[in-house]
Amino acid sequence: MSFKLEGPLLEGELVRLEPLGHRHAADLALAVAEGRDTYGFTWVPTAAEVGAYIDAQQARAATGRLAPYAQIDRTSGRAVGATAYWEPRVRPESGELYAVEVGFSWLAQSAQGTGLNTESKLLLFRHAFERWGVARVDLKTDARNSRSRAAIAGVGARFEGVLRSWSRSWAPGEDGLLRDAAIFSIIAAEWPECRVRLEERLARKRGAAAPRH
Repeated sequence: MSFKLEGPLLEGELVRLEPLGHRHAADLALAVAEGRDTYGFTWVPTAAEVGAYIDAQQARAATGRLAPYAQIDRTSGRAVGATAYWEPRVRPESGELYAVEVGFSWLAQSAQGTGLNTESKLLLFRHAFERWGVARVDLKTDARNSRSRAAIAGVGARFEGVLRSWSRSWAPGEDGLLRDAAIFSIIAAEWPECRVRLEERLARKRGAAAPRH
């Protein structure tokens, strides 16, 4: 029996992760139009491409290898970005999931630095380790993307190295080329400490955002 990756609804205080669908298209078109200076190495559609982007992610989901999400800002109720579980690895003898990647992640410019990314990663990691019981969660990015590498390290993942010419480049003008990928991971033994760090970081974000009287 083949394994099919399916991600459930995940809900926090700041963000709700809903399975990605065309109902999110209008919000995402507004989100990507805010500003694109942080998307240089990441696959983020333009406003006109959002429909095709959702189709592409749903086609990947149909293969069982991707579970795409819209990131919903719970304050506004609007979709402000996307993320996904990706590339499940299963034990051939049992079909049991033992590792999964978190990727295809981006946020509107106005949602960056607000705590949504931190809580989104907390929700995804917690479900993977505590519900699915995985041994490992992977994250990767273009090796040149220092901003993304810092963000991944900031949520507690450990840098493992760079794999050369590893995957498709999403950088402008590099269609058909391969990129070097910086590889990060969290393993099950590290998750309890990582969870505490994420929860503390999220609490600081909430405290900074709280109104002062």
